[in-house]
Amino acid sequence: MFVVILFVYLITITGNVVIILVVRMETCLHSPMYLFVSTLSVLEIAYISVTVPKLLTLLLGADPSVSFVGCFTQLYVFHSLGISECVLLGVMAFDRYLAICKPLHYNTIMTSQHCIQLASFSWIVGFLAALIPTIFTAQIPFCASNKVNHFFCDLAPILSLACTDITLNIVVNTSVAGCALMIPLFSILGFYVNIIWAILLIKTTEGRYKAFSTCSSHLIVAGLFYGSATIVYVRPKGGRSVEHDKMLALMYAVFTPMLNPFIYSLRNKDVRQAVKKHIRRLKLTRAAQG
Repeated sequence: MFVVILFVYLITITGNVVIILVVRMETCLHSPMYLFVSTLSVLEIAYISVTVPKLLTLLLGADPSVSFVGCFTQLYVFHSLGISECVLLGVMAFDRYLAICKPLHYNTIMTSQHCIQLASFSWIVGFLAALIPTIFTAQIPFCASNKVNHFFCDLAPILSLACTDITLNIVVNTSVAGCALMIPLFSILGFYVNIIWAILLIKTTEGRYKAFSTCSSHLIVAGLFYGSATIVYVRPKGGRSVEHDKMLALMYAVFTPMLNPFIYSLRNKDVRQAVKKHIRRLKLTRAAQG
């Protein structure tokens, strides 16, 4: 299991770093869509790095202890990045909506300054919203046990250690999770209803395919992320075991981030061509040096 998780972690880091570097170095990718893609890659690197290093040490049989401050720092940062990704996926849907439904106004609206503001907005919302459940959870008394039955400090396993009524915490956590997930999700659905309608009005099959191909990668990533997150944080827990929650958490915290760079690179012609171009440059440079 250690080898598998380490391999996934290294592939995730490498894939997202490649996307960031290619977008930065290739001038043809200096567009709002790829700015948001590279921002998503930064988020994914941070997101998986919050949990996996500790998980790897646990798999090696190292000291499993974590300080109170360390545990709540991990809880806060993990959920901050998760909420930030929710908002960013909504921003990316808005970008695709403008590009397809309002093409004449796209360059006027999606200026470099506006794109940076939208990307920053997703981070700000994430780190502010995650403060609420973190503060509420940190204030409850813990006396049931000092063992978190999970591979990282998540809300549910921490709340199970409380020795007081946690009804208010459950309401607050569910409300924050619901808003963080559902508001961007409904925004994405609304944008894509308009996008699909606009695509259907395109007369040529080639034009429809080209328009939809720019959205397909985003749709797949959003579906993977929202599907797993909704099951864990919004769906009622009746009938679900702790081990079941651990497996779900492993999917959205470890394996899903690995898929994103492949989805955006393998399904995107511009990114594939840019990567091949830089690989050829490296080969030519090495050949010249040799």
